[in-house]
Amino acid sequence: MAEEKALNDQMLARRQKLATLVDDLHLDPFGKRFERSAKAQELHDLYDNSTLEELEAGQHEVTIAGRMVAKRGAGKVIFADFCDVSGKIQVYAKRDDLGENYPIIKRADLGDFLGIKGIMMKTEAGELTVLATHLTHLSKALRPMPDKFHGISDVETRYRKRYLDLIANEESFKKFQQRSHIISAIRAYMDKNEFLEVETPILQTEAGGAAARPFITHHNALNIDMYMRIATELYLKRLVVGGMERVYEIGRIFRNEGMDPKHNPEFTTMESYASYWDFTDVMNETEGIFKAAAGVVSDDLKITYQGTEIDLSKNFARAHMIDLIKDRTGVDFWQEMSVEEAQKLADEHHVKYEKYWAVGHIINAFFEEFVEDTLVQPTFVYGHPVEVSPLAKRNADDSRFTDRFELFIMGGEYANAFTELNDPIDQRARFEAQAAERENGNDEAEGIDEDFIEALEYGMPPTGGLGVGIDRLIMLLTDSDTIRDVVLFPTMRPE
Repeated sequence: MAEEKALNDQMLARRQKLATLVDDLHLDPFGKRFERSAKAQELHDLYDNSTLEELEAGQHEVTIAGRMVAKRGAGKVIFADFCDVSGKIQVYAKRDDLGENYPIIKRADLGDFLGIKGIMMKTEAGELTVLATHLTHLSKALRPMPDKFHGISDVETRYRKRYLDLIANEESFKKFQQRSHIISAIRAYMDKNEFLEVETPILQTEAGGAAARPFITHHNALNIDMYMRIATELYLKRLVVGGMERVYEIGRIFRNEGMDPKHNPEFTTMESYASYWDFTDVMNETEGIFKAAAGVVSDDLKITYQGTEIDLSKNFARAHMIDLIKDRTGVDFWQEMSVEEAQKLADEHHVKYEKYWAVGHIINAFFEEFVEDTLVQPTFVYGHPVEVSPLAKRNADDSRFTDRFELFIMGGEYANAFTELNDPIDQRARFEAQAAERENGNDEAEGIDEDFIEALEYGMPPTGGLGVGIDRLIMLLTDSDTIRDVVLFPTMRPE
C-alpha cells in the first residue's frame, strides 16, 4: 500500500499495462536477448538517398531495436520514433500487417524498448521508415520519460540522474560520445609516439606529486592510513628509473578541495614522461596532443568556446612568465630582490600574499593576478619560480627559475610540464622546503617521499614530464562552461 501511494497516475497506468502484457498477451515485460541487423544511423546512411520506388522494388528487410520516444496514431495505424545509440528512425505499424502482434505497439508507452522486424520504405513526405512486419517487446518503462522537447529544466536533476539527461538531451549524449572519442584520439597519438600506457596505484601511503589536500582512508588489514592519489607523477617517474623510457597514464585523481565550474573532487588527468627529453620537447608533444584531440570535433582545428574562436591549427605561442608580467605591469622580476622588496611591490599592486611566501611565490601571484586571464589563444608560459615548482629542474642560466611550462587557453590552465628534477639531493631539499611550508600553515604542501628519493638515487635519465587536465580539455573542445557537463556523474551533495 505504501508503494502504491507513492506512485502517480502515470506510473500506476504503466503498471496496469505491465500486468496486461503478462496476463493478456503472455509476454515477458522485460524481454530477452535480441539480434538486430542494423542501427538507425546505418539505415539512414544506406537508404536516405533511395527513392520510394527503389525501396519498394528492393524489399530490404531489416531488424532494429530501440527505445520508443514518440508515437502518433492509435487506431489501425501507428507511426512511432525509435532511438538507439546511433540516432533515430521512424517505424510504421499497421494492424492489418501485424495482426495479433499489433497490440504490442498499440499498448506500448514512451520509453518502452521494442524490437522491430520490417521492410525499408519512405512515406509520401519522403521520410525514411521501417514498415513493421513483426514486433518483439523487450522492456517496459515503469516511469514516464522526461519531455524530450523541453529537456530537463532542473539542472540538479541533470547531474544527479544523468541517464535522464542522456535520454532527453541529444547534445549531452553527443558530448559524452565526443569525450570518449577525444580520449581515444589522445591514446592513439601517444601510442604512435612510442609511449607505453601503464597503471599506477590509486591508494598510496604518501600523497605526493602535487600541492593538494588528499582524501584519507584506512586500510584495516595493515592498520594504516592511506591516501587517494592526488597525482600519478611520482610512480610514473619510478617507472622511468626502471627503464620504461616513455610512459603515460590516463586516470582518475582525487583532491579533497572545493567544487566550482572547473573543479570536481575526482577528475581525469593524463600524465606522460619521456626519457632524454626536456620541457621544449614536451611543448611539441603537448601541441600534438591538443591538435589530435581537436581533430575529433573540428576538421580545421578551429573551435568556438563561449563565443570566442580558438585557433588550434597554428603553432602555439611561447613566452617567459617574467616577460609577460613585465609587459602587463612594468614590474621587472628579472632583477634579483629580497622578500621584503617583493612584498613592497605586491603591496603597491594590491597583490595578496602569505607571510611564509618567498619571492617566487609573489612572482607567481603577479602572474595569476595580471596575466593569466589575458591569454586567450594557446600560449605556453615557461620559467616558473623554483618555489612553486618543487619537482621541476632548475634553469641552467638562472637558478631562480625552472624549466617548466603551463599551457593557457582562454585564461585557463590546460597543461603543466617540466624538465624533471632528477637530482635526488636537490629533490630532498625541495621536499624539506615543502615540509617546512606545511609546518608554517600550508596544508597543501607535499611531505617527504623517502621511497621516491631512494628511486632517484638509482639514477633517472634527463626526462620531460607532462600533465593534462582531460576534463578541462573536453570542456574546451565541447564548449562547456562547467566540468559537470563533461563528467558523467559529478560529485553532488546527498539529497
